[in-house]
Amino acid sequence: MDVVLVGLPGSGKSVVGKRLAQRHDASFVDLDELIERDAHRSIPEIFASEGEVGFRQRERAAVMEIGAADLDRHVRRVIATGGGTVVDPRNRWYLYHNRLPIWLDVPDEALAARLRRSRNVRPLVAGQADPVATIRELRERRERFYAAATRVSGTTDLHVVLDALGLLVEGGIPTSTKLVRAETSIGRFTLGDRVASTAILAALRQLEARRAILVSEPGAWAVAGRTLQAALETAELPAEVILLPRGEPAKRLSVVERAARELARRHVERGEAIVAVGGGALGDTAGFLAATYVRGIPLIHVPTTLVAQLDSSIGGKTGVDLPEGKNLVGAFHQPREIITDVSFLATLPIRQRRAALGEATKMAVIGDNRLFTLLETDGDAIARGEPAAFASGAVAELVERAAWAKFVVVHDDERETGGRIHLNLGHSIGHALEAAAGYRGLLHGEAVAYGLRAATLIGREMGITPLERAERIGRLLDRVGLATGRLALSRPAILAALGTDKKHAGGRLRWVLPSDTGVVVRSDVPDALVHAALDAILAPEAAGMPLAPATAGA
Repeated sequence: MDVVLVGLPGSGKSVVGKRLAQRHDASFVDLDELIERDAHRSIPEIFASEGEVGFRQRERAAVMEIGAADLDRHVRRVIATGGGTVVDPRNRWYLYHNRLPIWLDVPDEALAARLRRSRNVRPLVAGQADPVATIRELRERRERFYAAATRVSGTTDLHVVLDALGLLVEGGIPTSTKLVRAETSIGRFTLGDRVASTAILAALRQLEARRAILVSEPGAWAVAGRTLQAALETAELPAEVILLPRGEPAKRLSVVERAARELARRHVERGEAIVAVGGGALGDTAGFLAATYVRGIPLIHVPTTLVAQLDSSIGGKTGVDLPEGKNLVGAFHQPREIITDVSFLATLPIRQRRAALGEATKMAVIGDNRLFTLLETDGDAIARGEPAAFASGAVAELVERAAWAKFVVVHDDERETGGRIHLNLGHSIGHALEAAAGYRGLLHGEAVAYGLRAATLIGREMGITPLERAERIGRLLDRVGLATGRLALSRPAILAALGTDKKHAGGRLRWVLPSDTGVVVRSDVPDALVHAALDAILAPEAAGMPLAPATAGA
């Protein structure tokens, strides 16, 4: 097997790695040495001539040079990484997948003392007036990546550290791959491959739960729920199961009432957690159920669709629909934990994966250029479920980038009183399209993609969206096959739904529109421009016609 050592600069990865390799008669690989060998320069010299961007490109190449994981039960290689190597999602996928990743954790003050004595220059720390503060900042930015590995204290005697590593080695290569483990103010976030059952069990044990309350729907239950139930019961944790309707029909007050009565019949208490297993509609309803039953019980989200993993499971917004509009009844209720397992995505229908890229494109437009580029290069392969898109880590990177971007926005504006409104890019017209369709025949991400095209047109006409930006957005939507045809929906029904949109303030709808590098919010969009945007996405004969969406990948 390969053992991968990660941690902040000065945590002892090279020293420990060499000794661990000696103990197991294994090869020792130092990524920094590989980079210096290939560049024929020291790392400080690379930083000086190429900057951090150039160094990270060389670092990615060095990671790829390592080759495939060694699956032998004996230790064959010990790999010491640079402090920032695993910040890159693809590096982390490649180094953690089918390997044993271990985080050597050392307190910030001890790291600063070690670095002062070290002969090796760390470019990101060298010359800092307050090295402890610098290390603390690095930890804050990187801890979620290190914490996905198994933590071992690096402050004890070297022999003690090696003994601890030896016990981990005896356990063999993990059967799952954890990629992110983050403690946030809006819930713990766990992302990985085949991580759901162990993470759910750990979360419920932390709550000292006497049973699991699994709330799901038939599709998600067949794909994921039944397996999760079996894993929990194998661990001697009984599981109660409540199934809701599939898709948007779950988001009705009558469904919430029936589910709440079922909780009461099963004597569910305030401290017991609902484990929501399913997509966005299921998560919205289960979240609202958790928020309101006995005035609030814990919630654990286990999203099983791409749109739920990268968007709807994050942020604590729960809600159900009324005939007058989408999500008009709801509550803010943050989950205890969001457990995101990308292995569930392989069996999704192509149309569902493709539709989710509407939400991913929204996040890219809001301000994540790396996500934008990822969608341009790998978006169509991800939508089609190509095995290479999973094996390369492209799917995991997509989920991580989009989900973490939403975590950041929601952390800064949990109750949607400020910048969180940016997340509604494409949603005003998108939600109106869904309502006009009677929540049938048009997937949420598809509707958002149409809304994004409309918002881009409005922004272009108002001088907010530069032509180059508008064309890039349009090309991306074309490339991933979203909002490429016209919809046969009633214009009056769409305008009526826009009138009940939750983003009204002072009688005016606040529109989120693309700018050159992100988005802006405007309340002065002329009605004529809204009509022009609808003209661009609706069939000419659409007044009153039944829904007949022309959506790629259907």
